[in-house]
Amino acid sequence: MTPATAMSEVTGRSRRIAFRHGSGPPMTPLANPAVRSPTSAGAGVWLDSLPVATPIAVHRTDPRSTMIAALGSTAAALSITVVWPQVWLSCRHGRTLGLSPTGSWLAVGLNLCWLTFGLLVGDGPQIATHAVVGAGNTAVLVALLRAQPQLRTRQQLRRTAAGAAGLAALAAGSVVAVVLGAATAAVAAGLSAVVTLVGIVAALPQLLGILCDRTQDLSGMSPARWYLGAGSCASWTAYGWLLGQPTVWLSAGFGLVCAVATCAVLWTRGTAPRAVPRPASRAVLAAA
Repeated sequence: MTPATAMSEVTGRSRRIAFRHGSGPPMTPLANPAVRSPTSAGAGVWLDSLPVATPIAVHRTDPRSTMIAALGSTAAALSITVVWPQVWLSCRHGRTLGLSPTGSWLAVGLNLCWLTFGLLVGDGPQIATHAVVGAGNTAVLVALLRAQPQLRTRQQLRRTAAGAAGLAALAAGSVVAVVLGAATAAVAAGLSAVVTLVGIVAALPQLLGILCDRTQDLSGMSPARWYLGAGSCASWTAYGWLLGQPTVWLSAGFGLVCAVATCAVLWTRGTAPRAVPRPASRAVLAAA
């Protein structure tokens, strides 16, 4: 769900607009612009791999630039809150039915990659954001694996965790490449481009899982998490559209479609825990 360098995009765009209108510099320092990739604002698992934005000091700007900055900050704030309703439901109440194990693994892997990207570009807010949100996604994954032991078998792990393992290898390889002397800017740009594409595809396992199995119990899915995700993706779509950045609004728009479809399924089928039928007593069986 996840423009990893959205904070840099928000502040960077606002700085350029503000300078054109004679305003002072923003309050938030920018990451090195040399390592920002135009494809680094992904969607899909935007819902799980999230940015952060810091308020910007605007002294004199036109209404459009102020609206864009406010929209970007709102989108980032919504993105950061997305995972926590699911953390509460799964970790506090132990409800995990309906969650996609593949999607949960990918969310953790994507957070790791964006955290690595933040470390490579030296973006403090991004590092803090993905560390915190990554902790939330990891907590949900652990709760899922604890509640459903069958997902811990070797066969299931090969099927559901392979993508996350590949993302972890990509993050580790990026760090090793920089340590061995590769250009940090090139490595970071390549990492962000690959992870953005994976992030878009990673939105599909959860949606396809609940669409293909209409009898599946969805009591472990938090509707609030998906409502927030839809709001976040809608904000990023509008933000990218206003800035004229097709990569942002197209990827966010795809995430919005997936989030809205998931919300529709949850609203139609409900998420209340299903009652477990009690066995009939022997007396009743005898009478029958």
